[in-house]
Amino acid sequence: MTRLEGPALDARLEAVLTLVRADTHADIGSDHAKLPIRLLRTGRIARGVIVELNPGPLAHARQNVARAGLTGKLEVRAGDGFAPLAPGEVASASVTGMGAFTILGMLQREPARLPLTLVLQPNDNAESLRRWARGAGYHLRADLLIPGYWAYPVLRLDRAPGPDPAYADLPDEAALRYGPALLRGRDPLLRAQVQADLRRLTPLAAPGRVAQTELEVAEAAWAWLNGP
Repeated sequence: MTRLEGPALDARLEAVLTLVRADTHADIGSDHAKLPIRLLRTGRIARGVIVELNPGPLAHARQNVARAGLTGKLEVRAGDGFAPLAPGEVASASVTGMGAFTILGMLQREPARLPLTLVLQPNDNAESLRRWARGAGYHLRADLLIPGYWAYPVLRLDRAPGPDPAYADLPDEAALRYGPALLRGRDPLLRAQVQADLRRLTPLAAPGRVAQTELEVAEAAWAWLNGP
């Protein structure tokens, strides 16, 4: 990593970076602003908007952008989620390092302000985001698991018409729970995740229990992972 390329990122944010390429991009809940600085320095975006709600991280982001000499290209705004953006202002946006339901709330509160491309990195299972994307007219273009403290999901969603082809010919509930591309690729991190779910759910499952339904989804995923 050279100084000209910007600050170092951990593996999950490096994965997010590889999925972003746009003229204008917003990083929501940016904290330290390292991701947008790297995006701009590596030529993956031409202009960025950094949104941060909390005063401490907001000041930190402004300080880092100023130190990088990028105040003319990275604008830091105070606000909650997508609210500080004008409709159509940015071509893409990233939201990272939060719980899936926190990210989901941001997406649901400001549908008119969402860009055509979203890159999302929740800190827990991404099923709720995949379900939202299907209903909101976004297709899943990339679905990764990145090793770290635990396996971090990273999703790229692009707005597109019609059914999402990513889910074609897969067990639907298993694909929503675990990720269609990860199932197709028989991702080793996903295999470990499904095995852990099977061990956890088997002693809890019984007719009528939620654990029974979840076990059946895990079994469908496991069957696919071990199929021809």
